[in-house]
Amino acid sequence: MKIEGLLERRLTAILAADVVGYNRLMGTDEAGTLAAMKRHRREFLEPKIANHKGRVVKLAGDSMLVEFSSVVNAVACAAEIQRGMLARNESLPRSRRIELRIGIHLGDVIVEDGDIFGDGVNVAARLEGLAEPSGIAVSASVRDHVGSRLDLGFVDKGEHALKNIAPSVRVYTISFGDVAVQKPAEPATVTVEPGYELSVAVLPFTNMSHDPEQEYFSDGITEDIITDLSKISRLHVVARNTVFTYKGKPVKVKQIAQELGVRFILEGSVRKVGERVRITGQLIDAQTGGHLWADRYDRELTDIFMIQDEITHAIVDQLRIKLLPEEKKAIESDPTTSVEAYTYYLRGRQFSRTWTRPYLLLARRMFLKAVELDPNYARAYAGIAECECAIRDWHEKEFPLESIFDTSAKALALDPNLAEAHASRGLALTHDGQTEEAGREFRQALALEPSLYEANLYYGRFLFAQGRFQEAIGFFERAAGIRPDDYFSPIHLMGCYFSLGMEPERQRWARIGIERAKSALERYPENASPAHRGALALAHMGEAERAKEWVARALAIDPDDVVAQYNAACVYSLLGEGERALDLLETVVPQSSSYHLHWFKQDSDLDPIRDHPRFQALLDAIEDCEDAPR
Repeated sequence: MKIEGLLERRLTAILAADVVGYNRLMGTDEAGTLAAMKRHRREFLEPKIANHKGRVVKLAGDSMLVEFSSVVNAVACAAEIQRGMLARNESLPRSRRIELRIGIHLGDVIVEDGDIFGDGVNVAARLEGLAEPSGIAVSASVRDHVGSRLDLGFVDKGEHALKNIAPSVRVYTISFGDVAVQKPAEPATVTVEPGYELSVAVLPFTNMSHDPEQEYFSDGITEDIITDLSKISRLHVVARNTVFTYKGKPVKVKQIAQELGVRFILEGSVRKVGERVRITGQLIDAQTGGHLWADRYDRELTDIFMIQDEITHAIVDQLRIKLLPEEKKAIESDPTTSVEAYTYYLRGRQFSRTWTRPYLLLARRMFLKAVELDPNYARAYAGIAECECAIRDWHEKEFPLESIFDTSAKALALDPNLAEAHASRGLALTHDGQTEEAGREFRQALALEPSLYEANLYYGRFLFAQGRFQEAIGFFERAAGIRPDDYFSPIHLMGCYFSLGMEPERQRWARIGIERAKSALERYPENASPAHRGALALAHMGEAERAKEWVARALAIDPDDVVAQYNAACVYSLLGEGERALDLLETVVPQSSSYHLHWFKQDSDLDPIRDHPRFQALLDAIEDCEDAPR
């Protein structure tokens, strides 16, 4: 009840939204832009707001102010809006997309005639200005109230002094983890939308060592520079998965800048010979074509971290960015002081992504050597934990979970914000059956580093194992985009769409999986993994003879590989050769890890033989094993 003479106040969640590049859109096509905005509001935005019990307070040109009684509803609504707008924009060229920035604050407001005023509204509006295009920025009060109630991550962007607001406000951005990579725009003259003036794409540094085996080193340097630049809140940095699609292609700076929607391009090269390294770099303003900065570093290999820091600071200086104290500290904090440990880590990461027993064991040795050289190397401890979890598919008893938990805890103690460590701990928790805790760790990893391949792949597998196929799709698609050589994710996507009954998408991803597996076999003919996983995709496509050939090849490479035998059984099941499939499964089940047996019980590839008495006997044996004391 309003008391005469007193202003009505209430605590509420305020959502402020604004259209990115509104003036440019209106200048290009006023009628079309207005029609598109009305359509988005009518068909999508207003129904979403109503579903989350929000109230549209006001509309003004390109902006919207919305009030929610629940801060959880406000954040959930904002996330659904941004995901939905990405999907609605997907088929459009960048010049015609209606993209939003959203800011959310929980605060006190003054209410008058249905409108709301005060610092609470002003903070939400200022936060909206700090959000990236298609992103969400929130205050600490929002983050604290939401906690872990939503399947979203929060990335700490530090304290910000907001105009006409005192004191400063701690700002977080929201990481969806599953936001699809936007398609490249149509080539045109370089125009940069408001909000992208401080934006850079770091193209993959060229390996000039004339040794393909050194590719991992130049890629690692590129990724580390991207990671360092991404720590700067005022700088928009294109994700690794997007820029690496240009690897090995001729560089056309203006075209690439237009496709990626950025103003600046960093390109360079790496030559590693013995104990010396030569790195070149140049920063180009794509609007003018001019070189803002260029340098060459010809030094001892031990100076590699100093070189990376100098490149990052050179870009910051040229773009006249004033670093926050915590950003400066984060950039200058190297993960290790040992270049030899760093080299072993990079090589281990390269091997671990093959997901086969021999290479995983080799990767583990690389990571162990890295921590021997630097006992405080958090990333290497995370790599050890991840490898040991994966190797449990073949050697469960040799790698107990207690030891893996200790290793991941060591990584997190050294670096609590290391996405790789959270991902490896999530994998261990999954193996231990702690699904709720595992999900939290995966989401935290994605919040810290949305483009981390392992976090996307593992969370996709986590959701897939729970039958949450629709949710898993976004993470597998992102993983497949991050690594163009990844054949795991396309084959998992084939399985998701198979379970959802979406035949065209199942066939599309099966074809992609087959092509990628074929390329992997050509590169690593001694590797069984692409052969038996590709055989699954061939079986789904009905290519029986090729599927059998690939299965035979996998088993010839590694006859004792329990994962190869299991996938071979799935192939024969799909091809209608049930007895052959059951013969293999009766060999596989006694050797399988408890985690692998979980997949066995719900794998749709085995549905054709699920009613067979021999299959039922296998299920009974698994149940007896699970009921036995551990």
